[in-house]
Amino acid sequence: MAEPKNDEFLDDIDMAEEEVYADEMAEIDDEALEIDQLRAERDELKDRFMRALADAENARKRSDKDRREAENYGGSKLARDMLPVYDNMKRALESATDEQREVSAALLEGVELTMRELLNVFKKHGIERISPEVGDTFDPQHHQAMFEAPVPGTKAGEIIQVSAEGFMLHDRLLRPAQVGVSSTPAS
Repeated sequence: MAEPKNDEFLDDIDMAEEEVYADEMAEIDDEALEIDQLRAERDELKDRFMRALADAENARKRSDKDRREAENYGGSKLARDMLPVYDNMKRALESATDEQREVSAALLEGVELTMRELLNVFKKHGIERISPEVGDTFDPQHHQAMFEAPVPGTKAGEIIQVSAEGFMLHDRLLRPAQVGVSSTPAS
């Protein structure tokens, strides 16, 4: 009878190979997991970076817009406060009679020069007059109706009197022109 073969050493080799293989597989799994975590972290950081970049660009655009508005409209309060000065000078010139013009010619000329200079300063800073004429159509974007009256020979919505000129600062209304408007004529 033959003696049984001692194959135990082969079993030990198989077990050793399995242990080594299991260790290698665990290392590979750990590396793959770490790579996946690094990719997720990279993607999150990239997303945060892109959002921060977009926020910075939006802040730059907003500050540019604010700066432009401050340049264009920063003096609107002062400009609005100067409009009564213009109105009073215009009324003074319009109220002067021919006799007063002869007696006070130099004074009236000085007022006219001052008014022209005021208009030049207005123009330099983007302030333009709104000067409607009698017969123009009422525009609620630029005119303020001070009264409404039926006037024969006019259409409803026509300007029948101009009480005060209006002014625009660039594309914004500083003060609407104050006008009287015709209502539907009485029959």
